[in-house]
Amino acid sequence: MTAPIIAALAFDGISPFHLSVPCLVFGADRTRLGLPRFDFRVCGVEQGMIRTDAGLSILVPHGLSALDDADIVIIPSWKDLEAPLARPLNEALGRAHRRGALIVGLCLGTFAIAAAGLLSGRKATTHWAYSDQLRVLHPDISVDADVLYVDDGDIVTSAGVAAGLDCCLHIVRARYGAEAALRLARHVVLSPHRQGGQAQFIERPVAKSADADRFTQALDAVRTTLSEAHSLDSVAEAAGLTRRTFTRRFQKSIGTSFGDWLTSQRIELAQRLLEATEKSMDIVAFEAGFGSATSLRQHFAARLRTSPAQYRREFSRRVDWDERVAQA
Repeated sequence: MTAPIIAALAFDGISPFHLSVPCLVFGADRTRLGLPRFDFRVCGVEQGMIRTDAGLSILVPHGLSALDDADIVIIPSWKDLEAPLARPLNEALGRAHRRGALIVGLCLGTFAIAAAGLLSGRKATTHWAYSDQLRVLHPDISVDADVLYVDDGDIVTSAGVAAGLDCCLHIVRARYGAEAALRLARHVVLSPHRQGGQAQFIERPVAKSADADRFTQALDAVRTTLSEAHSLDSVAEAAGLTRRTFTRRFQKSIGTSFGDWLTSQRIELAQRLLEATEKSMDIVAFEAGFGSATSLRQHFAARLRTSPAQYRREFSRRVDWDERVAQA
């Protein structure tokens, strides 16, 4: 039994920030947060010294052979967007994908995955400022420039810069559970969960005001009382806003609709209850605000493409496996 292997690709001219994203999430020991001990590898087309775009030099300890047994391959960014991939990298990505590794492109890393031919006929995203270029270079890809990340099963792509953190947290949530992802987000001081479908570019209030504070307090109150009913009108009233003004402000500050956000909050709570308790489906549904086990199952099927019972079984199996790996 071995620890999950995460391979992050570095290259000459990479941004230190982009490389730091997978390092932050997967490169440190997070076992006390309920995550497995990852075998994290920074690799390059050739191992050795590279120079970042910030003038720093980094010693890359692994070559492309590190991809051959990786469970997750992450390309944090890319350069030379219109140039073909070097043949060794192209072949390494293809091998990793064929044997079932999760391929992740953060920000401009999507271009490298596209150049390897792995996104043909699929949906993907990248930094909004480069989405048109991706469409022109790869017209066979359905490019969505309005989302934070796209999970297409065995390939995940994200929008620019900070959205890479959201994408990595999404991977942690999907593989190791909502509770572990929440603990990790708190530890690194990140928003616990920004949905992939949220807008890349979000207008935020320029300065705090009494109304803005009431708006935040109203949403905090919803989060702490998810078992209760929350209508758009009641939350708008608690925020001291008209329905129309609240809807507009919510879209600008959160990047999605109130209804979609509320459903996501309820699903995340249900995930944590399924992971951490043995409560019945009816009780989980009630405490998460879905009202019935039937509604809970419908929402899990729509959002997570699984059932609550299957989610609980899969999470239990993952926990058992990680414990055996840690003890080995």
